[in-house]
Amino acid sequence: MYFLSENGMLGCRRIDSPMDVNTKLLPDQGELLEDDGRYRKVEKLNYLTVIRSDITFTVSIVSQFLSAPRTTHLEAVIRVLRYLNKAPGRGFFYSDHGHIRVTGFSDTDWEWCLFM
Repeated sequence: MYFLSENGMLGCRRIDSPMDVNTKLLPDQGELLEDDGRYRKVEKLNYLTVIRSDITFTVSIVSQFLSAPRTTHLEAVIRVLRYLNKAPGRGFFYSDHGHIRVTGFSDTDWEWCLFM
């Protein structure tokens, strides 16, 4: 995966989740990054969420700190990259079947929803 190789993360240790459930990222937590160039690559992760919906929530959280990223925020981004390294082929595949119609499927059963 190009994004992992670009960040030197192809050989990194792999993990099972994109974000630790006990982590609470705050705007003033940690030291300010001197060079925020590596953190700014989070913007590329936004595009990846189109085919990797499993990282959407985490990327939305870390994107909130683009104006003043700190060390703890960068650690959260590195965790996402380590998660992506575990299953680089996972995600949605969009294929062209010769028509413009979009077809979608869901496994949700709204028949039993009590709030409708």
